[in-house]
Amino acid sequence: MKKYLDLSVDEMYWRLRIFDSLSFPSVIISPDKTLVGANRKFYETFNLSFKEIFGKKCFHMFLYKDTPCNSDQCTISKVIKDKKSHSFTIKHHYRWEERVFSPIFDETGDVAYVISSIRDITRTKSLENQLHGVKEFISRVIHSSASAIVAADRQGNINLMNSVAKELFGDKYGRDGRIKHTEQLYRPGKAKEIMKMLRDEKIGGKGKLLIPRMIIVTSHGKEIEVEMSAAIIYDEKGNESATMAIYNDLRDKSKVEKELKLTQRQLAQSEKMASLGQLAAGVAHEINNPLTGILFYASLLLERSDIDESMREDLGYVLEDANRCKEIVKNLLAYSRSSGSEKKTIQFNEILEQSLTLLRDQKKFRNIKIKKYLSDEMMLINADTNKLNQVLINLVINAADAMDGAGTITLTTYKEKSLGKVFLEIKDKGKGIPHKDLPKIFDPFFTTKEVGKSTGLGLSIVYGIIEEHGARISVKKTGSKGTTFILEFPMYFASGKGLSLCKPEPINGDM
Repeated sequence: MKKYLDLSVDEMYWRLRIFDSLSFPSVIISPDKTLVGANRKFYETFNLSFKEIFGKKCFHMFLYKDTPCNSDQCTISKVIKDKKSHSFTIKHHYRWEERVFSPIFDETGDVAYVISSIRDITRTKSLENQLHGVKEFISRVIHSSASAIVAADRQGNINLMNSVAKELFGDKYGRDGRIKHTEQLYRPGKAKEIMKMLRDEKIGGKGKLLIPRMIIVTSHGKEIEVEMSAAIIYDEKGNESATMAIYNDLRDKSKVEKELKLTQRQLAQSEKMASLGQLAAGVAHEINNPLTGILFYASLLLERSDIDESMREDLGYVLEDANRCKEIVKNLLAYSRSSGSEKKTIQFNEILEQSLTLLRDQKKFRNIKIKKYLSDEMMLINADTNKLNQVLINLVINAADAMDGAGTITLTTYKEKSLGKVFLEIKDKGKGIPHKDLPKIFDPFFTTKEVGKSTGLGLSIVYGIIEEHGARISVKKTGSKGTTFILEFPMYFASGKGLSLCKPEPINGDM
C-alpha cells in the first residue's frame, strides 16, 4: 500500500484516467469485501455517487442482498486464494450481467485489491436462448421424424443418429454403439461411391442425391432395401463441413408390391380359369350334337334283326359309354353355368351323388378311393343345385390335392333334428393344415400351392356360397393324419303348413 502512496500526483492522475476510461462499469474491492471506489462508467450506469457506494460490502452491490455469501462460494475469496480471475453470471430483473473479478497485486505479490467489471450480456443471453430454442426445435424435428436420419463429419465419423436410424441399423446405443463411421452403413466401397455422386452436379444437383432403392447394412450384417436422400452440408464459405442422409425402410413397401404382383398374377389366372370355364361350356354344347347322333344311330342298329350277337353286345357298350358321356356333359354344363341364385328344395344326398358323377372319371381320381357313408334318412335342404355342385366338387378336389392324388376320401352325411341341421363331413388322409394357416384358409387368394397351380380362390368362393345359403363351413379336425371339413346346412322339415326352414344355431366346441 505504501508503494501506491509514494506515487506522484501525475502518476496517480493517469492511473485514475485509465481506470475511468474502462468501457465496462468497474469497482475496486478490498480483501475484506468492502467497496473503495468505482470508475465513471459504473456511476453513470447505475446512477450512483461515490458516497453511496463507499464502505458498502460487495454483496450489497453485486448480489442485491444484506447478508454475505458462503465463503466457499464467494468469488472474491476464490480470487484472493487462487490469485487469478474468476467470474459468474447473474440475472437481475430483465438484465443479465457477467461479473469478472481480477486480482490487483501489491509489491510482495499478494492480492491487495480486487477489481470487478460488470458486463451487460442481456442481448447475448437473448441470442443464446433463441439459438438454444432453435437447436431444441431442430433436435425435436430430427428425433420425432418417421424417417431414419444420420449425420456425419467430413471424415465420415457419425455425429448423429435419430431413434429411427438406431432402430433401422440395429444400433440402439448411437454414437457409443457399434456403428461409428458411414462406411459401416453400406456394402464395401459404397460410401465412397455415394460421396462421388453427391459431388457430381449432373446427378441431382450439387451436394444433393436421391437413390430410390439401395441396400444398407445393419450392425448385425443384415441387408435392408431403403430409399435414401443424401446431402452435403456447406459452411458460410461454401466448404464442405458435414454430410447427412435420410433413409426410408422399403421392406413393407416391397412386401406390398410383391403381394400386389402376386394378386395380379392370381387375377390373371382367375380370368384364365373363367375363360376356360366358358370354353368348356362351349365345348360341351358342341359335343352334344355328335353325341346325340351316336346315341341315335347306335339305338337304330340295335333294333335291326340282321346283326349278330357279338355286334349287339358291342353296340350295348357304345350306348352305355355314350350315355355316360352325355351325363358328364350335362353335369359339366350345370357346373359352368353362370346364373343368379335359384334355390329349391332338394334331397342332400342326391346333389352329393350328382357332384361325384362329374369327378368319377377324372384322371386325378384314378388312385383315389371315395368312401361314402350317407344317411338313409330324408335330408331336405333349400339350395341352388349348381352352386352347391361347385362347393362339393371344389372340396373333394382339394381333399384329393391334399393327398397328392392317392388315398381315401370319406364322405359322411347325417342330420340332427333337434338342432334342425344337415351335416356333411369330408375327410382326407393328407398332411393336414398348419395351425398358423387355419385363420387364413378362406381368405381370397390365399394358397399354399406353388404359383400357377392354384388361384387361391376356391375356398373363398366356397365360403361365400355357404354363407349365401345360411350355412356354415369349418375345419372340424386337422393334423398329420388328415383334415376333416364339416358343412352345416339348415334343414327343411315337413309341418302342417308345409315346409319350414330351421336356422343354424351355434354348436359348442365348434372349430
